[in-house]
Amino acid sequence: MKKKYFFILLGFLFINCNSQVEIKSISTKELKVLLSEKNIQLLDVRSPNEIKKGFIKTAIFTNYFDDDFYKQASKKLNKNKSVYLYCRSGNRSVKAAKILKGKGYDVYNILGGFNQWKKEN
Repeated sequence: MKKKYFFILLGFLFINCNSQVEIKSISTKELKVLLSEKNIQLLDVRSPNEIKKGFIKTAIFTNYFDDDFYKQASKKLNKNKSVYLYCRSGNRSVKAAKILKGKGYDVYNILGGFNQWKKEN
Protein backbone atom coordinates (compact mmCIF):
# COMPACT_ATOMS: atom_id res chain seq x y z
CA MET A 1 0.00 0.00 0.00
CA LYS A 2 2.84 2.43 0.83
CA LYS A 3 4.43 1.73 -2.56
CA LYS A 4 1.21 2.70 -4.33
CA TYR A 5 1.09 6.10 -2.59
CA PHE A 6 4.78 6.63 -3.27
CA PHE A 7 4.26 6.17 -7.01
CA ILE A 8 1.18 8.39 -7.01
CA LEU A 9 3.17 11.12 -5.25
CA LEU A 10 6.10 10.65 -7.62
CA GLY A 11 3.77 10.96 -10.65
CA PHE A 12 2.18 14.11 -9.22
CA LEU A 13 5.59 15.70 -8.64
CA PHE A 14 6.70 14.81 -12.17
CA ILE A 15 3.59 16.37 -13.72
CA ASN A 16 3.96 19.57 -11.67
CA CYS A 17 7.65 19.92 -12.48
CA ASN A 18 7.00 19.47 -16.18
CA SER A 19 4.21 22.06 -16.32
CA GLN A 20 6.45 24.75 -14.86
CA VAL A 21 8.89 24.96 -17.76
CA GLU A 22 10.94 28.11 -17.42
CA ILE A 23 11.15 30.32 -20.48
CA LYS A 24 13.99 32.80 -20.95
CA SER A 25 12.91 36.35 -21.73
CA ILE A 26 14.44 39.46 -23.24
CA SER A 27 13.22 43.04 -23.41
CA THR A 28 12.19 44.80 -26.59
CA LYS A 29 15.31 46.97 -26.22
CA GLU A 30 17.47 43.84 -26.21
CA LEU A 31 15.54 42.58 -29.22
CA LYS A 32 16.24 45.79 -31.11
CA VAL A 33 19.98 45.33 -30.54
CA LEU A 34 19.81 41.68 -31.65
CA LEU A 35 17.93 42.62 -34.81
CA SER A 36 20.57 45.18 -35.70
CA GLU A 37 23.46 42.75 -35.13
CA LYS A 38 22.19 39.33 -36.21
CA ASN A 39 19.81 37.51 -38.49
CA ILE A 40 17.58 35.91 -35.84
CA GLN A 41 14.46 33.76 -36.00
CA LEU A 42 11.70 36.06 -34.84
CA LEU A 43 8.31 34.36 -34.55
CA ASP A 44 5.10 36.40 -34.36
CA VAL A 45 2.35 34.18 -32.96
CA ARG A 46 -0.52 36.67 -33.32
CA SER A 47 -3.60 36.29 -35.50
CA PRO A 48 -3.72 37.57 -39.10
CA ASN A 49 -6.01 40.44 -38.01
CA GLU A 50 -3.47 41.56 -35.42
CA ILE A 51 -0.63 41.36 -37.93
CA LYS A 52 -2.54 43.68 -40.29
CA LYS A 53 -2.13 46.39 -37.64
CA GLY A 54 1.65 46.10 -37.75
CA PHE A 55 4.53 43.74 -37.11
CA ILE A 56 8.27 43.69 -36.50
CA LYS A 57 10.31 43.61 -39.69
CA THR A 58 11.79 40.15 -40.51
CA ALA A 59 9.19 38.28 -38.41
CA ILE A 60 7.91 34.85 -39.36
CA PHE A 61 4.17 34.39 -38.78
CA THR A 62 2.38 31.43 -37.22
CA ASN A 63 -0.96 31.89 -35.45
CA TYR A 64 -0.85 30.37 -31.95
CA PHE A 65 -4.60 29.74 -32.10
CA ASP A 66 -4.38 27.49 -35.18
CA ASP A 67 -4.92 23.81 -34.39
CA ASP A 68 -1.71 22.92 -36.18
CA PHE A 69 0.42 25.69 -34.62
CA TYR A 70 3.41 23.45 -33.93
CA LYS A 71 3.29 21.81 -37.36
CA GLN A 72 3.28 25.22 -39.08
CA ALA A 73 6.02 26.62 -36.85
CA SER A 74 8.29 23.61 -37.29
CA LYS A 75 8.12 23.98 -41.08
CA LYS A 76 9.34 27.59 -40.84
CA LEU A 77 11.95 27.33 -38.09
CA ASN A 78 15.50 26.02 -37.90
CA LYS A 79 15.79 23.90 -34.75
CA ASN A 80 19.52 24.66 -34.58
CA LYS A 81 18.94 28.40 -34.05
CA SER A 82 17.32 30.22 -31.14
CA VAL A 83 13.74 31.38 -31.64
CA TYR A 84 12.49 34.73 -30.31
CA LEU A 85 8.70 34.87 -29.90
CA TYR A 86 6.25 37.69 -29.48
CA CYS A 87 2.51 38.24 -29.45
CA ARG A 88 0.45 41.30 -28.52
CA SER A 89 1.43 41.52 -24.85
CA GLY A 90 3.62 38.51 -24.05
CA ASN A 91 1.12 35.96 -22.70
CA ARG A 92 0.46 33.88 -25.81
CA SER A 93 4.11 33.90 -26.79
CA VAL A 94 5.06 32.29 -23.44
CA LYS A 95 2.57 29.49 -24.13
CA ALA A 96 3.89 29.07 -27.66
CA ALA A 97 7.47 29.12 -26.34
CA LYS A 98 6.64 26.28 -23.93
CA ILE A 99 5.35 24.19 -26.81
CA LEU A 100 8.49 24.80 -28.86
CA LYS A 101 10.81 24.28 -25.91
CA GLY A 102 9.09 20.96 -25.23
CA LYS A 103 9.99 19.97 -28.79
CA GLY A 104 13.66 20.86 -28.33
CA TYR A 105 13.87 24.47 -29.53
CA ASP A 106 15.92 27.12 -27.71
CA VAL A 107 13.36 29.88 -27.13
CA TYR A 108 13.14 33.43 -25.79
CA ASN A 109 9.97 35.36 -25.02
CA ILE A 110 9.88 39.07 -25.87
CA LEU A 111 8.62 40.87 -22.75
CA GLY A 112 5.65 43.15 -23.40
CA GLY A 113 5.21 41.82 -26.94
CA PHE A 114 4.25 44.00 -29.88
CA ASN A 115 2.54 46.55 -27.62
CA GLN A 116 5.86 47.30 -25.90
CA TRP A 117 7.70 47.30 -29.23
CA LYS A 118 5.31 49.95 -30.60
CA LYS A 119 5.79 52.16 -27.52
CA GLU A 120 9.57 52.13 -27.93
CA ASN A 121 9.90 52.26 -31.71
